Amino acid sequence: MTVSPLSMIEFSLPPELEASAPPEARGLRRDQVRLMVSNYSTDQVRHDRFNHLDEYLSEGDVLVINTSRTRNSALAASRADGTALELHVSTHFDDELWTVEVRSVHENGKTKHLEDAREGEILALPVMAKAILQRPYISDCTDDAKPSETLWLAKPIFPQPVDDYLARYGFPIRYNYVKERWPLSFYQTIYATESGSAEMPSAGRPFTSGLLKRLTAKGIRIAPLVLHTGISNLETHESPYKEFYRVTPETARTVNEARTAGQRIIAVGTTAIRALETVTNADGQTHAGEGWTCLVVTAQRGLRAVNALLTGMHEPEASHLAILEALAGLSHIKIAYNAALHNGYLWHEFGDLHLIMP
Repeated sequence: MTVSPLSMIEFSLPPELEASAPPEARGLRRDQVRLMVSNYSTDQVRHDRFNHLDEYLSEGDVLVINTSRTRNSALAASRADGTALELHVSTHFDDELWTVEVRSVHENGKTKHLEDAREGEILALPVMAKAILQRPYISDCTDDAKPSETLWLAKPIFPQPVDDYLARYGFPIRYNYVKERWPLSFYQTIYATESGSAEMPSAGRPFTSGLLKRLTAKGIRIAPLVLHTGISNLETHESPYKEFYRVTPETARTVNEARTAGQRIIAVGTTAIRALETVTNADGQTHAGEGWTCLVVTAQRGLRAVNALLTGMHEPEASHLAILEALAGLSHIKIAYNAALHNGYLWHEFGDLHLIMP
């Protein structure tokens, strides 16, 4: 039994409920994953398929989507003594420094955080590229931040533009519950436009062009924004780090109009919530903006921007659970997650979805 440091929700996740492959490998279209719909005003829980999402939304509702594209953010690497490693490149800062995680590679193909990486160590990367480890990453979001247990600041030296290099020599970050490598197309939403995410904003994965057409034909508005996601901390569950976001004037206006009209504002994923909350005032007005966000949403802080959320199933210690709790309350999320466990929903980026509504 585990407890998130930001949330009071606790449960045990059976290994068989971890989605180990994309739904396409299970004979499903990406929009045929399961959809649990829960209403936090009534505690009602219903079970459906994602391709019926339009049946739960109404004209005037707004879907806020994150259009960040996922990179091939994992690279084969090696130490000076030839030890095989895997380097996960996360967030690119302005001064040529990146946050990275160094992972050891085991015979069964699984990887684990490397404990003995050293300052100044030079890691060899494909085609004569390299990464020089600088120091453990310390977030500048708070004055009392401690060094990360997993992330380093590093200076990668690539022989060509980063997106070209990663597209050719990298591969998607894969956690140990996913049994084999899948091409980047399996880690991409259909509406992604701007490269920058180390990991897929996975709540948007099940959307198809056909479903989006049905939604817009029904009068549901799509409001895009960008938040480039960094690496998840599945082993140490550290709080989210700062990430780059952009909210356009058009999206801010759409959200404000919907709020004034009493319509539902549904964030597609916790990344969309993080960006929107960053640019929403205490009085509930959303404005345009871009930059780096350090915001960590907690149940104590609450939400200002949205009143509904479409999200995946989050593991016990994930900080995302605090966002769900801020939206719907602790007791409702407990009810919903008990239902998900009882009904065999699948977790993680290739798993099922949860629509949380008023």
